[in-house]
Amino acid sequence: MSSSRKIRVLIAKPGLDGHDRGAKVVARALRDAGMEVIYTGLRQTPEMIVRAAIDESVDVIGLSILSGAHMALFPRIMELLRKEGADDILVIGGGIIPEDDVPELKKAGIAEIFGPGTPLNEIVEYIKKNVKV
Repeated sequence: MSSSRKIRVLIAKPGLDGHDRGAKVVARALRDAGMEVIYTGLRQTPEMIVRAAIDESVDVIGLSILSGAHMALFPRIMELLRKEGADDILVIGGGIIPEDDVPELKKAGIAEIFGPGTPLNEIVEYIKKNVKV
């Protein structure tokens, strides 16, 4: 990072998914890499996630989903970010997302998808490379 400001990341669990262990592991890795991390908790609506991202002035939104609702929830989050003029926020996703769905999610504006088993340093480096603070 070229400045003293830390990268601010919002980790969110959209939808009715009740499992957040992976999200917490990623949040801790990002924090340990020197980023400021805000974790929204479970069962967040797209509107709640976008509002929190704007209110917290984050650089990145990390979405974690296991429920299978990613094709509805992720594009809705991108739509709301565009509507709010906040589509400059880097949005990444992770969880159980079939490879066949990744191209459509990227078309909707999700920058990258990280599946189960992705090395944590790969996520850290992706964010550092793609966020300028």
